[in-house]
Amino acid sequence: MITSSSGSILEVADQIGQSLASLPDWEERFGAIMETGKQLAPYPEEHRRDDLLIKGCQSRVWLRAQMVDGRIHFDADSDALIVKGLVALVIRIMQDRTPQEILDAPKDIPERLGLAQHLSQNRSSGLSSMLKQIRLYAVALSLRTSS
Repeated sequence: MITSSSGSILEVADQIGQSLASLPDWEERFGAIMETGKQLAPYPEEHRRDDLLIKGCQSRVWLRAQMVDGRIHFDADSDALIVKGLVALVIRIMQDRTPQEILDAPKDIPERLGLAQHLSQNRSSGLSSMLKQIRLYAVALSLRTSS
């Protein structure tokens, strides 16, 4: 079980990284990541649109963002279990943050999670694409609310 509590983006990323590191091997870590993906809220069928697909992911990953009370709320899904788990981890870290918090977040989230050296090149690129899309949503939503 991957645990995290509230805190800054860095604190939550580090908590998740420590939780993963406490598991004895990568088989169990990947199992925990997939279990985290299963905890995502059901993703509405009407949001399985091409404009919500993350480009750069080998698997299909849908990510939707909306501003709720000045904070960005994300919904996501994937057609691959491990990737669904990865997007669930990213959402745990970035969920309900202000656009500025997301834009100020460090770019080394995969390293903080301890995943960088254990993911295939395709999954690593996909994780980077997820984080890039979250930053793009933060820019777009901050511009929309400031105008």
